[in-house]
Amino acid sequence: MSSIAVIGPGAIGTTIAAALHQVGRTPVVFGRSARDELRFRAGSEWVVVPGPVRTDTDPVDRPFDLVFLAVKTTQVAGVAPLLRVACGPDTVVCVLQNGIEQVETVAPLVQGAATVPAVVWFPAVRQPDGEVLLRGAARLTLPTGVASDRAAAALDGSWCTVETSPDFHSTAWRKLLQNAVAGLMVLTGRRSGMYARDDVAGLATAYLRECLSVARADGAVLDDAVVESVLDGFRAQPADLGTSILADRVAGLPLEWDARNGVVQRRARAHGIPTPVSDVVVLLLAAASDGPG
Repeated sequence: MSSIAVIGPGAIGTTIAAALHQVGRTPVVFGRSARDELRFRAGSEWVVVPGPVRTDTDPVDRPFDLVFLAVKTTQVAGVAPLLRVACGPDTVVCVLQNGIEQVETVAPLVQGAATVPAVVWFPAVRQPDGEVLLRGAARLTLPTGVASDRAAAALDGSWCTVETSPDFHSTAWRKLLQNAVAGLMVLTGRRSGMYARDDVAGLATAYLRECLSVARADGAVLDDAVVESVLDGFRAQPADLGTSILADRVAGLPLEWDARNGVVQRRARAHGIPTPVSDVVVLLLAAASDGPG
């Protein structure tokens, strides 16, 4: 069996580790702190992924065949030393991160490994006791290619569905629109229920249309219906469902504002597109994350 590692046992990483364990491909898990096991629940199904969870100080004898990188973009620099020893030229690194710049961010750190970006389409929430709760179906989208096929094969037969797309760029931008407008939760301190308000929906619509213009200029093929589709998605969620960037704000952690929101503003400037809503949202998210104050 191929050697598999999961780096970052947060909500997403634990979900993937549990899916791999379910089909007999238990990964080696690396986290910031040592733990005896990972606990996961989806509906009435419980999975315990046996540990120990290693830290980046534990020795790695040889590169892994497959690495699922599930740390947030704000944590990539911190795991760079681990990536140097866990990856080699024959490794496939599947990057489970937000944004559209996974390859640019991670590829320089993985010793020539094939870097596969992923779009994560599932709501997983870490509970106060450390257990991870999956609140919907688990699905990944990867770009079409041989390296993606290796990652998909590892999850084959598990509850995590993997699909590949020949136009991954458009799919990644579609998810980025969703992530970008979710940033409004940070600025209000509220969860998905807030999108039922007409005034919030109006602001979200304006922001999504702005992001859509940037996405199209950047080469994404998305139609106008995506704006209402994203907004309807938030309105269909349980009113108490949050998002990872809101959880980080509540915990006082650095926010992924640049990967989820700042990138839209940066790409807009490169294409000469005005972004009045983004200019306010990004400024406030950056201040919420980085201070001072």
